[in-house]
Amino acid sequence: MATIESSHVERRTTSQTMKAFVMKEIGKVGFMEKAVPEDPGANGAIVKTTCALVCTSDTHTVGGAIGERKDMTLGHEGVGVVYKLGREVKGLKEGDRVAVNAITPCYKCDNCLRGYTSQCTQMLGGWKFANIKDGVFAEYFHVNDAEANLAPIPASVPDEMAVYTTDMMSTGFAGAENAHIPIGGTVAVFAQGPVGLMATVGARLLGAGLVITVESEPKRKDLARHFGADVIIDFKEQDPVQAILDLTAGQGADSAIEALGAQATLEACVKVTRPGGTISNIGYHGHGDYVQIP
Repeated sequence: MATIESSHVERRTTSQTMKAFVMKEIGKVGFMEKAVPEDPGANGAIVKTTCALVCTSDTHTVGGAIGERKDMTLGHEGVGVVYKLGREVKGLKEGDRVAVNAITPCYKCDNCLRGYTSQCTQMLGGWKFANIKDGVFAEYFHVNDAEANLAPIPASVPDEMAVYTTDMMSTGFAGAENAHIPIGGTVAVFAQGPVGLMATVGARLLGAGLVITVESEPKRKDLARHFGADVIIDFKEQDPVQAILDLTAGQGADSAIEALGAQATLEACVKVTRPGGTISNIGYHGHGDYVQIP
């Protein structure tokens, strides 16, 4: 986690620059000076960064997963203080502490109005930071449609905690919501990294009766128990597909959540989900390629 100490919002002149951590090209990153963004637009905001997190997706991006990007500021998980606010933005004021979700849709296009905000305007169009615009690894960053995409941080929550809601928690929770887990139903969560752990929490909060997780790392297994897993299957010790089928009397799970981004785990989700069930895919599948389902 990157932290920038700030007790107030400094006013800068337009001519001043800021440090930004950028993807110079595929496979190459570094710091560079960029102009401080000064124009939020009527509906946007400029945020002074206080905390930001590195996501595994950033490493995929640098590796070329979404193609070439030149001198693009990385990062999509950040919190900060409102530095400038667009004239049409209501409910916020300059100086407010805010969290910014990794996905920042417009909430006005056809896809957004139909409920597919991650696909704002186009496929993956809701993901703007470090994809189609500069990200949050800078002293200041721009947020589009600020009224919808900025969340005030309560005084009782420090920035170092609030920043974890911007992607890990929200993605995991969305994964559980999209899994359509019936009340009292069975859900299998494959992988217990940060997003998978939050999917486990989300499944429990949504009323799952049996939460099964698949993980081999000891610390992550402990965290899975802490966050509400009923059964933890170590894939290095037994076949998770057969174990899940045995736990469900051969019927399979009502829902499966893929939280790794691998061929084997997505195949396993297909094999363990009962007819009429739902597979929720929140893993990042590698390098822009596709997954084959036998």
